[in-house]
Amino acid sequence: MTRRYLSGVQPSGLLHLGNYFGAIRSHIANQDNAFYFIANYHALTTLRDAAAMRQNVFDVARTYLALGLDPERAVIWRQSDVPEVQELAWLLATVTGMGLLERAHSYKDKVDNGIVPSVGLFYYPVLMAADILAFDSDVVPVGKDQVQHLEMTRDMAQSFNARYGEVFRMPKTELGVPEPVPGVDGRKMSKSYDNHIPLFPRSKKALKKHVMSIKTDSTPLDEPCDPEGSALLALYRLFADEAQVDALKQKLLGKGFGYGHAKLELLALIEAHFSDAWTRYAELGAHPERVEAVLRAGAAKARPVARAVLNRARAACGLD
Repeated sequence: MTRRYLSGVQPSGLLHLGNYFGAIRSHIANQDNAFYFIANYHALTTLRDAAAMRQNVFDVARTYLALGLDPERAVIWRQSDVPEVQELAWLLATVTGMGLLERAHSYKDKVDNGIVPSVGLFYYPVLMAADILAFDSDVVPVGKDQVQHLEMTRDMAQSFNARYGEVFRMPKTELGVPEPVPGVDGRKMSKSYDNHIPLFPRSKKALKKHVMSIKTDSTPLDEPCDPEGSALLALYRLFADEAQVDALKQKLLGKGFGYGHAKLELLALIEAHFSDAWTRYAELGAHPERVEAVLRAGAAKARPVARAVLNRARAACGLD
């Protein structure tokens, strides 16, 4: 039996290389029997602009389709189009201890970074657990920073099952890339740090500006450069094979070839890698009805699965 993958992506703005190599590439590679939702309910904890929410949801769906998501193989939908998850979240909340939620690293980190500690932000792990459990997920691919949420999901499912019987399937964690993708300043690539390289830039000129802003040392052109440990080399490795990486290092160790030349080589690799996706992205932007149709069809496939799980949980609680 094919394992069911499930993952969600927040519509927090245009996606970047860190999102692609950290999650999206794996999602596309494992799309058979996969369920991917656009987490617009979760985004409400930080995004309160209705127009931006609609646009961001559209951009996320368009990004996945442009990069190769096949709606015949995988299911993609808006979280808000499957309301069964919200009811399931309430059932989970009734067996979830306050102490479990108070230990959530994500909640503490967001509050420490200035986000107002709303009830929704505190309740976030319960809704995430419902997102996962509602679809009988087998595998949930996550980054290291999301492992605790999967552990909390399992804790909630075990608490519910202990009280009401074996209702929920226990999902397993699958880690994504071991190291975060560096941004142009060397820190983890993030829109909040404004150090990202967008997947779908406004223009090639805009992409070049991002790439040429990658932080490097000030070695003169007539002296050898040592790229080891630099964000530039780490980003180059994402697109190049070992032979290409070795060739670039040899050029940098020689004279007359500096970091600016290396950035242009990286730019060429990025353009070649995403050229077809950029074309599809533009086509989908010109036909938003196609994207909307995919999301509606995805919700139509996802809802019966969530309804079946919810019905099991309701019956176990005596609410049928």
